[in-house]
Amino acid sequence: MSIIAFAKQELDAIGMTENSEDEMNREMRKHILHMVEEFTKEGHSGYSASYAVNILSKLLMWKPLSPITGDSSEWVEVYENEQGPVFQNKRCGHVFKEADGRAYDSEGKVFWELNEDGVTKCYFTNSKSRVYITFPYTPTKIYEEATE
Repeated sequence: MSIIAFAKQELDAIGMTENSEDEMNREMRKHILHMVEEFTKEGHSGYSASYAVNILSKLLMWKPLSPITGDSSEWVEVYENEQGPVFQNKRCGHVFKEADGRAYDSEGKVFWELNEDGVTKCYFTNSKSRVYITFPYTPTKIYEEATE
């Protein structure tokens, strides 16, 4: 079985079929299959495919490939508050630096709670998700059950 046939089979399994009544599913299926077809044209072996997918996955999710250094070139001013300018990291959009130089990851702590089915979890961030960081920093997430 080719990777394209496998992709079609798996998309069918989740209801993302060629004849789906949902236009978004039909269009997404076309786009995904196009990307799979383009990837196969590169002729990767098992090792190089895994290597490429790992890097590509991070890039497509806007994740940095190496630790954030905190260097001045990594920051852009996004707004100003009573304390002064607040900067956002160009390499990781959920990392900010306050006017006093303290940096934090606004998604450093992710909360979860059980959905109504009592089995699956719902994940979210809020104002309590801020985690202060030091550099070099590799973005990480702490998962914690929501208590309120």
